[in-house]
Amino acid sequence: MQGTHETAGDARNADILIEINGEHFHRDQARISVFDSGFILGDGVWEGLRVERGTVLFLERHLERLFEGMKTLDFQPDFTREDLARRLYRLLAANGMDDGVHVRLMVSRGVKATPYQDPRMTITPPTVVIIPEYKAALPEVVEQGVRLYTVYVRRGYSDVQDPSLNTHSKLNCIGACIQAAKAGADEALMLDPHGFVATCNSTHFFIVRRGELWTSTGDYCLDGITREKVLMMGRELGMTVRETNFTLTDVYNAEEAFVTGTFAGLVPVTEVDGRVIGEPGGEKPVVRRLQAHYREVVARYIDGPGRGHPRG
Repeated sequence: MQGTHETAGDARNADILIEINGEHFHRDQARISVFDSGFILGDGVWEGLRVERGTVLFLERHLERLFEGMKTLDFQPDFTREDLARRLYRLLAANGMDDGVHVRLMVSRGVKATPYQDPRMTITPPTVVIIPEYKAALPEVVEQGVRLYTVYVRRGYSDVQDPSLNTHSKLNCIGACIQAAKAGADEALMLDPHGFVATCNSTHFFIVRRGELWTSTGDYCLDGITREKVLMMGRELGMTVRETNFTLTDVYNAEEAFVTGTFAGLVPVTEVDGRVIGEPGGEKPVVRRLQAHYREVVARYIDGPGRGHPRG
């Protein structure tokens, strides 16, 4: 397998329209400048979004995180959250898309006068690229789960590169992914600078330990939106939920483990570093309960706050 983002592909994606700065282009004609900050330096922020029943899920939180990232990096956008929401829905309508869609929304600092890191060399407003694709997680991955490998690449301190920022600069996660793949695993489990479990290279990590739901403190990982929903769901279901430091000993001896993300939702973890999590071939009652409840949370959103989104 290739982790939680593995997909079977979809022939419809050959003819999708992609937005660049408010204009729509066939995917074969979608281009950005070689002087763009995102291409030259990885100077940008992004969001991954899912679309179900004509609704971009949890769009308000995604846009909040995107705009916080832009403010932190001192971008000067010439658009509002409402503008981006309208543009997202206009692009989906132009593609005739309303379900089973994954969107990558990317914003770079803009085009530079010359290839150099100084933001003052930027001569345009931020570049916005929106790529919608028909993509769904493989059912067998969501059902059977993934295997993780603990890598040497750490999630670092915020004064080096803030792990809470969803930037285009993902080399630490890419390095982690490479190491896990070379070890024959599906995804990487990453530790924080103190040796506690932090997160995975592209998903968030949870364990069920002594009947409680545990995840990291969040100090060394992205402010995950699906992670946030799982914490909320655990409390709704009456579980003891802990955002806490824990070690690989806790992981290896957990009753259950799973990862979360916008693309695949909740996916079980079957092995970490060759150790089977829980009883071999055993049931995963907490994971299955949370997976079912997540579908209820999604339905509540679509029938509630999601109805208020601008549609073009």
